Amino acid sequence: MTTDAKTAPIKTGREPVHPGHWSERPRLRQFPGLIAICAYMVLLAAVICYEVVAGVISPVCLVFPVCFIAGALGLMFLLRWGWALTLGAVALMAAFFLWSYSTRKSDPDLVRGLLNLVLFLYLIRTDLRDKMR
Repeated sequence: MTTDAKTAPIKTGREPVHPGHWSERPRLRQFPGLIAICAYMVLLAAVICYEVVAGVISPVCLVFPVCFIAGALGLMFLLRWGWALTLGAVALMAAFFLWSYSTRKSDPDLVRGLLNLVLFLYLIRTDLRDKMR
């Protein structure tokens, strides 16, 4: 079965909204902060895997790297479930690190908690939420 080059649909990355009107699909490069957040989530997954191999934490904690990597991949493709998974992970990590700072007075915990809080605030931006599929 062959298709004629003149009748084959042209794939331009745009989807028709109404006849004669085209809408651009959102691209990851429109949100450079998402690339950094995805890299951060993968880095956290690698750190947890290293700590499990070193025997610092329990192997049960390997559930978290799977969720972090899944959230990062979903976020890279601008999928709403990836956004929700990453948002939940960042919010819980911010709460944990800030709680840890309040109990142990460890400055690195404060920095990590504030970093996760900034990432949370970036992820809840209205223009970012509207672009998720």
